[in-house]
Amino acid sequence: MAIAASYAQFNKQIEEVRKAFTDLSWHQILQQCLNKLLLIVLTFLLFAVILWLGRLIINHLFLESNKYQLLKNSNRLATIRALTLNIYRYTCYFFFLYALLSEIGVPVGTLIAGAGIFSIALGLGAQGFVSDLVNGFFILLEQQLDVGDIVEVDNIKGTVTALGIRTTKVTSADGTLNYIPNRNITIVRNFSRNDMVANVDIYIAPNAVLSAVRDVVVTVNKKLIATTPELRAQPVIVGPVTVGTQLAFRVTITVANGSQSRISSKFLAAYLQALHAQNIPLSWEGNHHNDH
Repeated sequence: MAIAASYAQFNKQIEEVRKAFTDLSWHQILQQCLNKLLLIVLTFLLFAVILWLGRLIINHLFLESNKYQLLKNSNRLATIRALTLNIYRYTCYFFFLYALLSEIGVPVGTLIAGAGIFSIALGLGAQGFVSDLVNGFFILLEQQLDVGDIVEVDNIKGTVTALGIRTTKVTSADGTLNYIPNRNITIVRNFSRNDMVANVDIYIAPNAVLSAVRDVVVTVNKKLIATTPELRAQPVIVGPVTVGTQLAFRVTITVANGSQSRISSKFLAAYLQALHAQNIPLSWEGNHHNDH
C-alpha cells in the first residue's frame, strides 16, 4: 500500500510539473527576452556614444588649453589629460554596469545596502586598488612623474606614456610596455627634470702623450660648443682616469635632459676622428663611452 501511495504521489507531481511547463506562455517569455536584449544593446550603444563624445570634448578642451598655454609644461598638461580620460572612462564603466544590472532585474541598490559580509570581503580585496588610487593621487600632486618623462622605477627604465588612477605605463627603449601598479612606485629616478651630466671616456694607449690628447680635446671642444645648443655648461676636462683595468681620458659635459646619449656620442666621435688625424694611439680593446 505504501509503495502504491508513493507511486501515485510521484505521478501526481510529474503531472503538475508537466501541466505547469505546458501552460507557460513561451511567446511572452521570448518577447520579454528580446525586449531585454534590445534594451541591453541600446544601453551599450548609448554608453559607447557617451564615452566617445566625452573623450572628444576632453581632448578638445586640452587642445585649446595647449593653444592658450594655460599650463606652460606640456608634459604636465599631457599627464592631466591622460588622468582625466582615465577617470572619465572608469566612471562610464561603473554607470554602464549599474544600468546593465538594473535592466536584467538585479536589485543593485538592495545588494549594496545589505551586502554585509560580502561588503567587508570586497573592502579587504579592494585595499590594493585604494592604495593604487591614493598613491597615484600623491604622485600627481607632488609632480613626481609626467607623461613624456624618462624615469626608472624598480629597475624599469623608460618613458612615461600614461599615468592612471591605478597603474602607470612606462615604455622601455626596446618598445616593451610596462604596467606598474601605483602602490609599487616607491623610489622614482626622473631623468627629465634637471640637466644631465655625461662622462665621455676616450680609451687611450698607455704610451699616448697626455698633453697631445688634451690639446686635441680642447680644439674639438671649441668647434662643438658653437654647434651644440644642448650644452648647459663648458665641457670639463677631467684628464686621465682608470676605468676597470683600462686607461681613459675623461671629459665631462652637462647637457639638457634626454640628450645625453646623443651628445656624448657626438663628442666622442669628434674626439676619435681628431685623435686619429694626429696619430695618437688608442686602446681598441675598450673604445667606448659611459653615460651617467
